[in-house]
Amino acid sequence: MKRYLITGASRGIGRAIAEHLAGADVELLLHGRDIVALAEVCEAVKPRCAHVSRLIHDLAVPSGVSDLIDQVGKKPLNLLVNNAGIAIVKPFCEITSVEWEQIVGVNITAPFMLVQHFSPHMPPGSSIVNILSIAAKTGFGNWSAYCMSKFALEGFSQCVREELRERKIRVINLYPAATDTNIWTQIEGKWPRHKMIPPGDVASAVGYALSRPMDVTLENISISSLAGNL
Repeated sequence: MKRYLITGASRGIGRAIAEHLAGADVELLLHGRDIVALAEVCEAVKPRCAHVSRLIHDLAVPSGVSDLIDQVGKKPLNLLVNNAGIAIVKPFCEITSVEWEQIVGVNITAPFMLVQHFSPHMPPGSSIVNILSIAAKTGFGNWSAYCMSKFALEGFSQCVREELRERKIRVINLYPAATDTNIWTQIEGKWPRHKMIPPGDVASAVGYALSRPMDVTLENISISSLAGNL
């Protein structure tokens, strides 16, 4: 039985990945903060999965991450997908200390804690997938906190990849351009969502990378959209 932990699985990219990876020999551990949305995802994948668990925790604080780790239990993971994230879009002079702490907590500290806890027990052939962004490579005005967090996770994951390579644990980074998720309804402005990447395309890229043999691992995958660099 394979065990897959996916954070931020209640909607968007996380939900698409859960639906794509569901299988008869898979136990899905799905994290989210939206109780109703996460329940809907679990119901959607349950007919095709060996077992599905709901993990409702706030990753903005270390205690929330610790609670998630406790609920996952001691049985090793075969896949960890770090997908949960928040975006704060405003001039850097207007970012509050609370907002800064939230984005650092969810986008940096939570993935660090999860990788640090679970990777020592993952068997050879396991994978860690980080859903990053083109914002991990390019800075954009008014996106300073978000870009900072993605740059940080990019650097961390590159180092982790080298440390885990001898144990044959893959670290795969995805860099989607603008993706059509609910995040855009929370950001002021008019965005060309019809030109953005469907979440399913990102999920397909994850599935393809995981299907490759260990000796031909795709470690960095960029995914473009018609909306360009947003």
